[in-house]
Amino acid sequence: MSLLQVKQVNFSYNSKRLSKGNNPTNNILNEISFAIEEGTCLGLIGTSGAGKSTLGKVILGIQRPQQGQVLFQGHDIYKLNKATQQKIRRDLQVVFQDSYSAVNPRMTAEQIISEPLENFEKLSVGEKRRRVIELLERVGLSERDLKKYPHQFSGGQLQRINIARAIALKPKLIVLDESVSSLDMVTQSLILKLLSKLKDDFGLSYLFITHDIKAAFSISDQIGVLEKGELIELYDSKDQFFSSKHPIVKRLRDSILAEHPRFRTLTTKMKLG
Repeated sequence: MSLLQVKQVNFSYNSKRLSKGNNPTNNILNEISFAIEEGTCLGLIGTSGAGKSTLGKVILGIQRPQQGQVLFQGHDIYKLNKATQQKIRRDLQVVFQDSYSAVNPRMTAEQIISEPLENFEKLSVGEKRRRVIELLERVGLSERDLKKYPHQFSGGQLQRINIARAIALKPKLIVLDESVSSLDMVTQSLILKLLSKLKDDFGLSYLFITHDIKAAFSISDQIGVLEKGELIELYDSKDQFFSSKHPIVKRLRDSILAEHPRFRTLTTKMKLG
């Protein structure tokens, strides 16, 4: 049984109050189906407005689909009893794009990382502090950072805090929603290496939502392409993606910038502009 199964999910926003037209809905997701196995990462690539973040919210149980199922560990997350719901919440975590808006600015790093531990585990003050220090060290920070507030961290450091909070309960699946897109290239690379190591160390599974093809390939075992609410294709390898003849995929490939500006063609730069 797959860890996560998304089956024929449809989602739309009711837009009657927003439009006087004949079409009452704005379709965001259409017949989306895929699965994520334990210990693997599915990279979900798409341009802005493709429906990536909406799909992430549907999987997290934040936005109920009009049709279809989201099965996590065999359970339909929209048909759970209270006990199972608690277990699902523990095993399914998220790291968002904006590291600053994802935390309470009045809380210290220790308090931020402690939140899930306080909600799900009964620990003494000393044991909780030891766990938080261990988590800080896991993400490349240290005990010296315990009492710092969000404004005292860089964007990359604060995203490490968010990652530490996400792994605190050793979840089965983490949804990474554009989690590196707001970071500079060097910090992106470091965070991606950290995520890969944590995946191996803890046996984590990821849904890595991104518009960055290079970032997706650096961490993903499988790649999915989302366009206008439809899952165009799934690829098990980089070769499959780069040999695909699908026009949407070809357009995405053409948008990849070369590492050095001298190798970037005028056509590519115009497409990206």
